[in-house]
Amino acid sequence: MKAFRADLHVHTVLSPCAEVEMIPPLIVQEALEHKIDIIAITDHNASANVPAVQKAARGTSLKVLAGMEVQSREDVHIICLFEEFETLAIWQAAVDKALPDTQNNAEYFGEQFVVDESGEFIRTEPRMLLTSTNFSIDEIFEQVNALGGLVIPAHVDRTSYGLFPTLGLLSPEWPILALEISRHLTPEKAAVTFPSIKRIPLIQSGDVHQLDQFLGTTVFTLAEPTLAEIKMAFKGENLRSVNIE
Repeated sequence: MKAFRADLHVHTVLSPCAEVEMIPPLIVQEALEHKIDIIAITDHNASANVPAVQKAARGTSLKVLAGMEVQSREDVHIICLFEEFETLAIWQAAVDKALPDTQNNAEYFGEQFVVDESGEFIRTEPRMLLTSTNFSIDEIFEQVNALGGLVIPAHVDRTSYGLFPTLGLLSPEWPILALEISRHLTPEKAAVTFPSIKRIPLIQSGDVHQLDQFLGTTVFTLAEPTLAEIKMAFKGENLRSVNIE
């Protein structure tokens, strides 16, 4: 078993709210400088830059998980993680159908850039990504789990798009393995503020939109840095574990 520092909520320049510095080589470099072992690329309703970051990390110690931050129709942000990009691509096709056919207003929301592993421009994404899909939270759990992915409600304490400020509850119907808290909340305060999460494993992520936002405060004890191992850690199986430092 080995300890792996992780930040499972990282945006690239495909997210219109991310800074232009969030390109693959700089993301990899900054994560390594923060001694982070595992990151997940989680752009808003999009995944086109995941392969570029994975390619940029080749030959390094950094594991890059394939992910997406989906906005549910309840206006809640949900992290969706997958072992392989090919599976994420199946989920992306479903998300594309669930998004409104609205063009991005780059001057108001920001540009949405698809880039290669060196950060070179490939194209812009014309469709507006900062919007809700027509998927309910229940449907997100159902479909992502059916694909073998992992669903983690994002920054559940945050006023904008956080689960508790938006809905005020956890449904017993959701098969929750973990919740994400923001950088502004400690696990101890989270347990007091939201008593219903006391028995649910927590992660803390940077929700990284600029390079100086990496945290690496979530530490997994795993045999190897895979999504399957992370799931086992959330379940406390076979000596796998997770904690926030």
